[in-house]
Amino acid sequence: MHLSFKQSIPQLPPISTVELKSYRKYKALFHIGWKYDIIRLFIQNQEGKECNTHHLFRWFLLQNESMLTYKRVLESDKIKTYIIRADESLTCLGYTEHSFAHVIHVAETAGYILQTMGFDERTAELAKIAGYLHDIGNLVNRKEHSQSGAVMAWSLLNDMGCDPGEIATIVTAIGNHDEGTGVPVNAVAAALILADKSDVRRSRVRNSDISTFDIHDRVNYSVISSSLKINEDRTQIYLALSVDTQYGSVMDYFEIFMERMLLCKKAAEKLNLVFKFSINGQHLI
Repeated sequence: MHLSFKQSIPQLPPISTVELKSYRKYKALFHIGWKYDIIRLFIQNQEGKECNTHHLFRWFLLQNESMLTYKRVLESDKIKTYIIRADESLTCLGYTEHSFAHVIHVAETAGYILQTMGFDERTAELAKIAGYLHDIGNLVNRKEHSQSGAVMAWSLLNDMGCDPGEIATIVTAIGNHDEGTGVPVNAVAAALILADKSDVRRSRVRNSDISTFDIHDRVNYSVISSSLKINEDRTQIYLALSVDTQYGSVMDYFEIFMERMLLCKKAAEKLNLVFKFSINGQHLI
């Protein structure tokens, strides 16, 4: 970001003692996406010197207050409405749960993946935002929901004042998260794919009549527990499922999820990881 000091920085009252003391904490905020040079200016001009750039520092404080965060996205009533209504559409179509339990799980898992792999905190936060928003396209139609969701996310994030470069990263990830058309083109997209496709669990099944289960219901209902973990050497990412074969077989899982597992393999490779997969302790990939 290039600043024109005459045009971009507003003239503000003199900096207060409290503000002068607080600048030190911003040394740790390089991850939020602002250029290093801006913070360097704060430090050079305020540490033991005359505060002749107080307006620059105040400007930074004001900008940071309005910066897009995962917390702000979570608190948006507009986004909450779209997630609820998108899930209602999927309920009518007989799909498994795609509401807050799913999108928050995906968001947190995507953040965990990038944090564990050593990415900066801001990139991990972008992955969380992408995870939370990734299924809003189901509001439009289940078919090609990743693409329609990406367009919706662009509009929402633009209205919230998100940086264009960060919008691009998030929108690209959302538009590439689904099998068939999805490609892990960046780290955020790769983390989103892995987080989304690994969310298989009994509690996502809405149909309470076991006798009427289709194959998707059987497979999800059969999963007693699931775990997605990166090893200590950060060379493998491991999806382990515990499955009750009374409701769904290993072959059932592969029948509907093989394409997803192949996409996970590509996503893992994007992060320099090897994707491993097991059911009931039996290694399958």
